[in-house]
Amino acid sequence: MFLTVTLALLEGFLATLRLFVLTLLFALPLGLVISFGSMSKIQAIRLPIRFIIWVVRGTPLMLQLLVIYYGPGIILHTNVWGSGNGGRFIAALVAFVINYSCYFSEIYRGGIQSIPVGQYEAGQVLGMTKHQIFFKIVLLQVIKRIVPPISNEIITLVKDTSLARVIAVYEIIWEGQAFIKSAGIIWPLFYTGAFYLIFSGLLTVIFGKIEERLSYFR
Repeated sequence: MFLTVTLALLEGFLATLRLFVLTLLFALPLGLVISFGSMSKIQAIRLPIRFIIWVVRGTPLMLQLLVIYYGPGIILHTNVWGSGNGGRFIAALVAFVINYSCYFSEIYRGGIQSIPVGQYEAGQVLGMTKHQIFFKIVLLQVIKRIVPPISNEIITLVKDTSLARVIAVYEIIWEGQAFIKSAGIIWPLFYTGAFYLIFSGLLTVIFGKIEERLSYFR
């Protein structure tokens, strides 16, 4: 029974890991783009983006999952996500990317705006372009400052992937809960906690090493 449970949970964990990796792959760069839009001097760009960020950060991710999955079908009368678990996974991925890119954008914005204006002015005095100033002077300092809050969000993402089960994505907790109905046992549900703890622990170590490597900015 233990082997059967482990294999089932590993299958669910692969879906969890896939959702986690793809969310980061899309949300991290998209968050940077959104942060630039939220800092734009053009109100027609800044205000709508700031409103979207406010809505996304102010509503539960579970609600966003339900709206994104069911909303298009109700409004357009067609299933835009496709059928089966693949379609549900895509809908979950879109919801996670939108949610986390908004959170990441605020972290990016805070990091960028924390850099003293004098450093931009020094770069201009040296004849550097805005592009050169950002990538050669500002960016590495921003990365140093945003690693701790970004790492917290990423570890939170590990646990938030469990919310995908609300639209029947077969992630690890879904697999663990299935044994309650099929075998009348609850310990597999607690067993899933070991997967989360180990994965979160590995990420904590990795981000700790990254912070050490960036310590030369002190």
